[in-house]
Amino acid sequence: MDDIQKAYTEHATDIYRYLLSLSHNEDLAEDLTQETFFRAMRTLNKYDGSCRLSVWLCQIAKHLWYQWLDKNARGRQVELTDQIPDGRTPEHSALLRMEKTDLYRAIHRLPEPMRELVHMRLTGEFSFSEIGEIMGRNENWARTTFYRAKQKIMEEMEG
Repeated sequence: MDDIQKAYTEHATDIYRYLLSLSHNEDLAEDLTQETFFRAMRTLNKYDGSCRLSVWLCQIAKHLWYQWLDKNARGRQVELTDQIPDGRTPEHSALLRMEKTDLYRAIHRLPEPMRELVHMRLTGEFSFSEIGEIMGRNENWARTTFYRAKQKIMEEMEG
């Protein structure tokens, strides 16, 4: 029990940030973080130490996220209507919304490792080092993959 409490103290914030980067919902990220550690506690005997504990926890979190999507959100489109500060014209607001929608569509069309990396980088504010560690790669891989993802997004949005 002490091991899981120590793991929670050390990694809960990172797991929460990771789930927030996937879900874009603070309450859901918090719930899934708690469930991640509950599942980790139940299956601690299966952790073989072949990867860092934080990576193992992120894998559990990612599986929980996919399970949640299967139950609740598959096929739904993400709501992209943020509040726009006063003083902007309706035309400007509509243009911004269209650009944001196009950006999210371009991100959604990226292949899976790139898409997840972009979400972690942009919405979870993870460093390249943290992303590499979470995804079982290194920092250079994360940097290169993010750069390639940006290039693909720019090409698609220009075309």
